[in-house]
Amino acid sequence: MTDIRILTTERDVEELLPMLMGEDSVAIDLEMDALHSYREKICLAQISTPSETVLVDPLSGGDLAPLAPLFAAAGIRKIFHAIDYDLRSLKRDYGFAAGNLFDTMIAAQFCGEEKIGLADLLKKYFDVELDKKYQRADWSQRPLLPDMVRYAAEDTRHLHRLADILERKLQALGRESWLKEECELLEDISFDSSGGPLFLRFKGAGKLERNQLAILEELLQWRDREAERRNRPHFKILGNRSILAMVQVPPSSRKELLRIEGINERVADRYGKVLLACIEKASRLEESAWPHYPRPARMKKDPQADKLLVELKKWRLAKAESLKLEPGILISNAQLEAISRVRPGRESELAAIKGVRRWQVAELGVDLLGVIGRT
Repeated sequence: MTDIRILTTERDVEELLPMLMGEDSVAIDLEMDALHSYREKICLAQISTPSETVLVDPLSGGDLAPLAPLFAAAGIRKIFHAIDYDLRSLKRDYGFAAGNLFDTMIAAQFCGEEKIGLADLLKKYFDVELDKKYQRADWSQRPLLPDMVRYAAEDTRHLHRLADILERKLQALGRESWLKEECELLEDISFDSSGGPLFLRFKGAGKLERNQLAILEELLQWRDREAERRNRPHFKILGNRSILAMVQVPPSSRKELLRIEGINERVADRYGKVLLACIEKASRLEESAWPHYPRPARMKKDPQADKLLVELKKWRLAKAESLKLEPGILISNAQLEAISRVRPGRESELAAIKGVRRWQVAELGVDLLGVIGRT
């Protein structure tokens, strides 16, 4: 077995909190079951101090709620690797506010690391190898296998040392403020709970005609109901590629259905009739009932902005190479497009553009304004 402590009661977690509150930094990771259930949930939390790693098991009674003061504590650094999704999940499930964050993935990007995955970084710096087979494991299964427990613990056990290494590199490069600002911006992220039609969250829907959107929405609503009924993720009911193919060339018979990639005899036996019924129902809708895909107002053609954008991208490529960074990490296409349209003449105007970071103004402002002035 393993000697790693697994907390399975709320009292266990409450008793852990004072110890954590006495630390300067705590490393955290979560395991979820998005690949195995309809509504994903946090199945395990790994928490490491510099000297100890414990696992908290919410599915066995180890409620994470008592840890709210830890996440909110301004004086305790919370170290994550790729914090975005974990923090959204903690906010959704527990309403946690979080401050003083340190994301080792973003730090690795700003250090110019070629590979920024946790497994790659642990291998590079500590010769630790993570068993990738557990990345897609069903973390809702109980009891947890000993190897899964060990894998989970390895995810956070080395994060303190990794954060220290990356922090020293950032200091040497003069980029600590870059990471600080990006992590501060992460504090406000959350899942979009606005609802609305399901087709709005379907990749490729924006390229479809309105009558096709009607079919797409009908199929997605059916898949969502079936996924909930069977407690399966959507892709295990029917993949997006198969649904899109049915929307683009709607089948009208079982024979035509079987020509679609991803639909075999088993799928046709189970879902064939209901899929054809969904398509027929949507196809009978009056044009007035067809959904609209919301589209932003088209920006007017601006040849000067287009010319400037080309020059800005050329400059970015050279600048990123000199800083040994990926161009998109230095400044994104969306940011460059906004800059090309606003065409700021001074740093205060550049800083006022939505999405532009303070560190980008400080590090890149003079160069950007120079390119704008020359173009």
